[in-house]
Amino acid sequence: MRRLFIPLGLASCLGSALAARPAPSQTMPLSMRPVFDTLVLPDAPNVWRSASGRPGPSYWQNRADYRIASRIDTDNHVLSGTESVTYTNNSPDTLDVLWLQLDQNFYRRDSRSWVAFPDWHPASSEGAVIERVTVDVNGIEKPVHFHISDTRMQVTLLAPLAGSGHALKLHIAWHHTVPGEWGGRTAVTKVKDGEIYELAQWYPRLCVYDDLKGWDTLPYLGQEFYLEYGTIDYAVTVPWNFTVVGSGALTNPKEVLTKTEQTRLAAAGKSDKRVLIRTPQDVLDPASHVARSGEKTWRFHMENTRDVAFAASPAFIWDAAKLDLPALPGVGGHKPEPRLAMSVYPREGAGPQAWDRSTEYVKHAIEYFSSQWYPYPWPNAVNLGGHGAGMEYPGIVFDGWQDKNDMLFWITTHELGHGWFPMIVGSNERRHAFMDEGFNTFIDAYASEHFNHGEYAPKKDAEYAPETGNPAKDIVPVLTASDAPTLMMPAELVPEKYRHKVTYFKGAYGLTLLREKILGPERFDPAFRAYIRAWAFKHPTPSDFFRFMSSEAGEDLTWFWRGWYFENWWPQYRLDGVAQNPAKSGAEKTISVGIRNEGKLILPVLLRVTWQDGTSAERLIPTEAWMLHDRLSLTFPDHGAVRRIALDPEQGLPIPDRSGLTLTPGTNANP
Repeated sequence: MRRLFIPLGLASCLGSALAARPAPSQTMPLSMRPVFDTLVLPDAPNVWRSASGRPGPSYWQNRADYRIASRIDTDNHVLSGTESVTYTNNSPDTLDVLWLQLDQNFYRRDSRSWVAFPDWHPASSEGAVIERVTVDVNGIEKPVHFHISDTRMQVTLLAPLAGSGHALKLHIAWHHTVPGEWGGRTAVTKVKDGEIYELAQWYPRLCVYDDLKGWDTLPYLGQEFYLEYGTIDYAVTVPWNFTVVGSGALTNPKEVLTKTEQTRLAAAGKSDKRVLIRTPQDVLDPASHVARSGEKTWRFHMENTRDVAFAASPAFIWDAAKLDLPALPGVGGHKPEPRLAMSVYPREGAGPQAWDRSTEYVKHAIEYFSSQWYPYPWPNAVNLGGHGAGMEYPGIVFDGWQDKNDMLFWITTHELGHGWFPMIVGSNERRHAFMDEGFNTFIDAYASEHFNHGEYAPKKDAEYAPETGNPAKDIVPVLTASDAPTLMMPAELVPEKYRHKVTYFKGAYGLTLLREKILGPERFDPAFRAYIRAWAFKHPTPSDFFRFMSSEAGEDLTWFWRGWYFENWWPQYRLDGVAQNPAKSGAEKTISVGIRNEGKLILPVLLRVTWQDGTSAERLIPTEAWMLHDRLSLTFPDHGAVRRIALDPEQGLPIPDRSGLTLTPGTNANP
């Protein structure tokens, strides 16, 4: 018997088949060398960051603890405050200056961001006005020299601050005008029952000093923030008829809440359904407040956090329900019970498919992310219905009171997911936005599938699969666009037209590929959870993440990090024909299927052969199959006439040209 090969395109008893092919080469094709070559990651391992991707044995991190007193002047829209910062230098270095972030200078017309990105600035202000800066010297406050450079402030110390745990106390007095209705990260918005203040990035905050950059002083151009962890106690003084919600736990409820509100809050702590703390009727009733004139001060406490934000208004409906959360091992401190999911919003935001369901969404998001990835560490989680910045802070998120239905669910879940990335895992979102937006979009896409039997699944907003809802199809234009930036591109260099497509969507879909196509959930999920545990309340880099996942999951993923993160490569396979093989003595007859690789992102790809008798066989072609050649021939037992041969039959891989992935030979096979 002779081996039978039939050229592609010719009809035969087997249908389309392939002419004879040479044996695969054992010399790596030139096209494969850049795929599998050594990848040198940006940050080398050392005593501070290990080769396994974990914090090293000498890892250190500085700390900033704040006590802040603030007041809103509602007549002039001015927020003023004083703060005392205990700054602990755990580094091995002695510091002669401190650097702080003054994000409110973003709104100055002479700021770098105003010139660089004028379209981002519908509101302006005079920025942060620093009234005085002092340091404690033997219990006495001494003035120090400070210099403001755009959105940063350098403080020159009277005496150098030694490392290895030495600390000092810094005092700052400041004020700024709250920008108008759209301020990006902070705003004051008019609604029918008053104004809503959304106050974030509102106080001078210490820059990070770390083992990578020393002082990391990137100016604030709109790409969020990077901060040290610590404990923050803050107070907000407002008019008597305002309600304030914010990051952390309210520590003086008896001073600011009526007995009715306190009773309702206690009931919410025992309820899986929302309980109204302030009703629509309360918003219109002056007697619903603990006082009817003057001001009152709301006090909050939050531990192990890199920031706090708050919202204040006389217009808030306020509801809450309990959070059922797993214990958080190894993190002690002030954790009041009960822990609550909360929502505040104006009366015009209420409705059965609108903000009436917000707390249901908050509760699901916090509980789901806690059970799936890492326990939520803070007392409460608040969703604010305000102007609609779609912005996240530890313990509170700013969303839009006009959101409803699927969009309210998606934005709530996405912003709360940022509690894990980058609030718990404190990556540098000003430099590596995909570790913030991409990681979070990844986890919240799964949350959409989980909620209420998929009520809002699959996620199809602008952040994930924006066109068809099929990520494998929707990512192709991003991968093949000649001007698209890579995920490792610094955040400020990503054009706006690609910000969601690359930072959010590609960043998220890369983890989906890693979980579902490369490692499998049984390896990915434990490794990803271990990564979160290892870097909770610390500062990992992309290099740390790449090393950690490769080590913990037990897979050399160099080819994937290079192709997906450092490059915009894509997979491209083609079927190279089918051939019937002569039976050897005593052996069953077989067929051979040829496959050709033409891409540089070598994702594992499934080959499925289906015969006319209904039997089928599958073979997963691993990445390593292409190390030394770009053509393969796989052999299967022959079951007669072949109905269909398909690569990636479920269309789960982002393959741009799918025209060569299917063969349909004739139905009258001649064995």
